[in-house]
Amino acid sequence: MLANPLIATVLILALIAFGEWLSIISRARIPMLLTAMVGFLVLTWTGIFPKDILEKSQFAALGAILIGPAIVHMGTMIPLSLVKTQYKAVLIALGGVVTSGILILLIVPLLFDYPTAVAGVGPVSGGIIALLVTSERLEELGLTSIVVIPALVVAFQGLVGMPLALHFMKKYAGVMQGQIDDGSFVPMAGEAEEDGELPKKKAGPLRSSAVLKLFFVFAGAAVGTMLGMVTPIHYTLWCLLIGILGLKAGIFQSSELQRANSFTIAMLGIIFVVIGTMAGVTPGQVLDNLPAILAILGIGTIGISTGGYVMAKLVKWHPFKGMPVALTALFGFPGDYILCEEVSRSCARNEKEEKLIFNELLAPMIIGGFTTVTVASVVIAGILIKTL
Repeated sequence: MLANPLIATVLILALIAFGEWLSIISRARIPMLLTAMVGFLVLTWTGIFPKDILEKSQFAALGAILIGPAIVHMGTMIPLSLVKTQYKAVLIALGGVVTSGILILLIVPLLFDYPTAVAGVGPVSGGIIALLVTSERLEELGLTSIVVIPALVVAFQGLVGMPLALHFMKKYAGVMQGQIDDGSFVPMAGEAEEDGELPKKKAGPLRSSAVLKLFFVFAGAAVGTMLGMVTPIHYTLWCLLIGILGLKAGIFQSSELQRANSFTIAMLGIIFVVIGTMAGVTPGQVLDNLPAILAILGIGTIGISTGGYVMAKLVKWHPFKGMPVALTALFGFPGDYILCEEVSRSCARNEKEEKLIFNELLAPMIIGGFTTVTVASVVIAGILIKTL
C-alpha cells in the first residue's frame, strides 16, 4: 500500500503539516522544517516509514525541478534598490563563515586530525555543492572512514542553526515592534518601491494569466540553469539574479509564483528534497562519527555566531538582525524563507506589521544565505580540500 505514490506523498505531507501545526501553536518556537526532518529520521529508523518512501512518493523529483523557479520567484520579491543596500548582509555572512573555518581548523585537528577538520569546514559553511566537492576528494584520497562526516554535517546542521536563528529573529522582531511603537522604525530602502506593479493600471489578460506567469518563471529558471552549466557560477545565483533583473525590467511582477497561485506547492516540493538529504543517514553512522560531528557543528556554530555578531557591530546593524544572516550558512534555502514567514506570522500584531517584519528580514536572509551556501562554502571547500 505504501508503494502507491499518492499514499506515500500524503504520509510525508502529514509529517510536514504536523510540523506546521506545531510551529503555529508554539508561536514559531519549534520550526516546521526541524520537526519534519527529525520526524522523518525517527520514522524511518523505527521502520514506520520505508527507507525509500521519498522515491515511492515521486514528489521529491518534482521538488528538484521547482528549486530554480522558486529562486527566480525569490528574486522577484527583492527590488534592485534593496539589493544595492545589502552589502552589509554579504559582509556579515562572510564574517561568520571565515571565523567558523578558522576556529574549526585550529581546534578540531587537536581533538581528531586535520582531514577530519577539512571534511567539516566546507559543509558547515553550508551547501550540498560543498558536500559533493569535499566527498569526491575524500574518496579519491581513500579516506573512506571520514566520507560520511560531511554528509552528516550537512544533514544535521539545520537542526542546530534553525532554532538558533529563529531565536535571534524573534528577538529582532521585538526590537522592531518597539521601534514601530515609538515611531523610530525606518524600513529598508526599496521596500515600498520597484515592486514590479503598475497599481493604477489594470493588468491585461496576457499579464494576468497564471499559465503565462508560470511559463515566464520556468523559462527564467531554465536560462539560469543553462548559464550555470556553461559558467563557474552556480545556477541558483543566476536564477536569483534573473528574478531581480526581471522584476526591474518588468518581465516579472513582484512575488510572481504567488500571483500564479503556485508558490505553496513549489515550497512543499522543495521541502521534500530537503527532507531527502536525511534519507541515507543510519543510526550506526551517527554513533560512529558523533564526537567529530558534534565538535565540528559546535565549534562551527560558535564561530558563525561570533563572526556574525562582530561584523553586525562593525556595519552598525543590530546583532539580532545580523547573527541570523550569518547563521544561514547552517541551513540556507528554503529554511531562510520559511523562518522569515514563521517569525513574521507569529510575532506580528496585525497584517501591516507582519508585512513590515517579513520584508525587513527576507532580503538580508536570502542574500546572506546565497553568499554562504552557494558561494563561500564552495570556495572554502575547493581551496581546503586541495591541502589534503
